Amino acid sequence: QVAVVQCGGGSAHPGGTMRLSCAFSGYLDPRVCMGWFRQVPGMAREGIALIDDDGNTMYADSVKGRFTLSHYNADNKIYLQMNDLKPEDTAMYYCAADTEFIYCKEKYEHIDFGFWGQGTQVTVSK
Repeated sequence: QVAVVQCGGGSAHPGGTMRLSCAFSGYLDPRVCMGWFRQVPGMAREGIALIDDDGNTMYADSVKGRFTLSHYNADNKIYLQMNDLKPEDTAMYYCAADTEFIYCKEKYEHIDFGFWGQGTQVTVSK
C-alpha cells in the first residue's frame, strides 16, 4: 500500500511564488511516473506537470516556464515550484503517482493515476 502526503499551499499574491511537496511512502516501484494535477470547482481535473520513469518532464501550456516539477528518488518525493503565480492558478492541487509506467503519458492525460495525495488549496489574489 502506498501512502501519499502533500504539504504546502495557501495564499499568494499575483507574481508570487509557492512550493508544494508530496511524499510517497510504502512500496513504490522505482519505475514510476508522478505528476501534479489541479482542479477548480465545477471544472474537470487537469494535469499540469508530469515526470515519467525516465525522468522526462512535460508541462501544460498554462504553467510552462513558470512551474517546475522536481523529483528526488532517494526519498520518493516530488515538488512543484510555482513562480509568477496568477489568479487563474487558484485551484486545489493534487500530486499522484502510478506504477504502470509504460502508459504514463496516457494515464496522465486521462487523469488515471493510482495513488493520489489529499489535495491542497492554492489561492492567488491581490
